[in-house]
Amino acid sequence: MRQYNRLLVSLFIVVALVAIAPAAVAGQSTAPAADANDSFSITLTDATGTEVTLDERPERVTTTNPSAAQVMWELDAESQVVGLTQFAHYLEGAENRRNVSSTELGVSVERVVATEPDLVLAPNATSVETVERLRETGLTVYHFPAATDFEDVKSKTLTIGQLTGNEQAARETNAWVDANVEAVSTATADADQPRLMYPLLGGFSVGGNTFINEIITTAGAENVVADEFDGYQVVNDETVIDLDPEVLLVTDQTEGQVLDSEPYSLTTAGRNSETVSLEVNYINQPAPRSLVYSTRNLTAQLHPELYNESDFVSRSEAAAEQPDTETEPNETGTTTDPTDDGETGVSAPGFGVAVAAVSLLGGSLLARRRSGA
Repeated sequence: MRQYNRLLVSLFIVVALVAIAPAAVAGQSTAPAADANDSFSITLTDATGTEVTLDERPERVTTTNPSAAQVMWELDAESQVVGLTQFAHYLEGAENRRNVSSTELGVSVERVVATEPDLVLAPNATSVETVERLRETGLTVYHFPAATDFEDVKSKTLTIGQLTGNEQAARETNAWVDANVEAVSTATADADQPRLMYPLLGGFSVGGNTFINEIITTAGAENVVADEFDGYQVVNDETVIDLDPEVLLVTDQTEGQVLDSEPYSLTTAGRNSETVSLEVNYINQPAPRSLVYSTRNLTAQLHPELYNESDFVSRSEAAAEQPDTETEPNETGTTTDPTDDGETGVSAPGFGVAVAAVSLLGGSLLARRRSGA
């Protein structure tokens, strides 16, 4: 285990040397999107400060990170997706799309090009260097800024809807997120907040100013690491013991590697075997299903006496509440905070290149262990 963690931390250091933060203005719209090809025209400025223009609705979309793929699936737009990474394998039908993952880390430029996409959606864990290499081949690429809260995730969803001609579906999806987050927030408003910590692989943990921190607090818990730092950083053993979480959040990626190992076994959570468990493909991905299912499932485990399944709002119920209107010009676009330097995590925006490499490697090794490889 120690050798494994050292490998992961070393990998983090190497990848961090080439991580570049997103640039200037993002999501500024100069023309409305539309659902029909004959009237479709949109220009948005992405996280690199590049104006991305589409004069036709893209029929072939490739995603370079699973969070963008998840959004396309939630918009019921998976038929437009021709390429995605191996870490989007959990989406139904994903095995029928071309795998554009590199044999090492990140995505393969050659594989992306081979999908012949009209548009490449590149969340912030895809490095700026990769984005530029893709553009040098003549591809149209939109690079997203980091997402540090729910509003950023909703902004990304709307941007993807605009770029792909699915804006109405994006608005309905955001309404679904809002309805369910509000239901959870109302239920936990006066709840006692257990002190919770979410350890990642390689000694990293989830700090403040992250969409995961907002999931934790919305579900009625206190993230004990939030006051220590923003983003995702390594937490030393002494700090873990001093913070003394009452509950540890584990996933199918980290279960069995946290509770019984030091320093976590020396905390109140470790001594009392207090954990909550979530699906890694949701909690670590800044995308609509992640916000809805993670807040709901975490609340149900932390506060079963407060959680009411009848409060859950279905996707169809949320859609029924939304007017089916034509897109109007958006003067401000889908604004985000592109100056955020949250270069950390599994899928982006929200996580970035360095921790993405560590966590995705961990997921790959987990898959190998499960398959006996």
